[in-house]
Amino acid sequence: MINTSETLAVQTIEHFLTPEETAQVTKIMDEHLAMTGWVPARPAEGLTPPGSVQELLDGAIERAMPALHRAFPSALWVDPWLYYDLKPGDMIRVHVHGLGGPDEQLVRLARVVFNLQDAEEGGEFYLDTSSCDELWSDRRAGPDGTFAPGTRFTHEITARSGPVDLNTIAATRWLCQPPPGTTLVYGAQLIHGVTPVVAGRVRKLITNLCAGPTVGFEGGEAVVEHAHGGFGDQ
Repeated sequence: MINTSETLAVQTIEHFLTPEETAQVTKIMDEHLAMTGWVPARPAEGLTPPGSVQELLDGAIERAMPALHRAFPSALWVDPWLYYDLKPGDMIRVHVHGLGGPDEQLVRLARVVFNLQDAEEGGEFYLDTSSCDELWSDRRAGPDGTFAPGTRFTHEITARSGPVDLNTIAATRWLCQPPPGTTLVYGAQLIHGVTPVVAGRVRKLITNLCAGPTVGFEGGEAVVEHAHGGFGDQ
């Protein structure tokens, strides 16, 4: 069963990708962008990377699962990855994804973020922690579900919708500056965003770390249904 602590946890995986793997992903993405001419319409718009990038990142997740399970023991799989590209002036406004309703069976437990390129100035990822009651709905998980009985649920809050203005609540901001090759994993009930890019470019690869029941078996392996989600409604 999933408990609240997993949805508020933070874990880093150093050496998630080797320098050679990072260079390979960068090369493939550069070629893909040149071929497709893709330019994001807004900072929160993501692009599905080529299959070779997905496979490389999924292999890195498989290597990292023993470490991930220390903070997220319920984790089972990740969604397909998305690529984000932020230029000067772009930012990701503060938001919180939340977990959905207490009866949800397939759960976005956490987010996984790999920085392919950091900005020269600005563009820092941050987490906000807060004890404000306004963040939390009055819903609680019941017995015999995916969540431990009594699990609390935050509201799902974007820059445009939600019962709380996240810019006005009392919170403590934690700037994240992981070293090259590191991925950051943070619970889906944590407030987060990206500061405005001042100079340079921010390139990220992001997926959901998911949990939920298996729905069958194929080739001797458990099969699960995947949930999907992006950066947030910005």
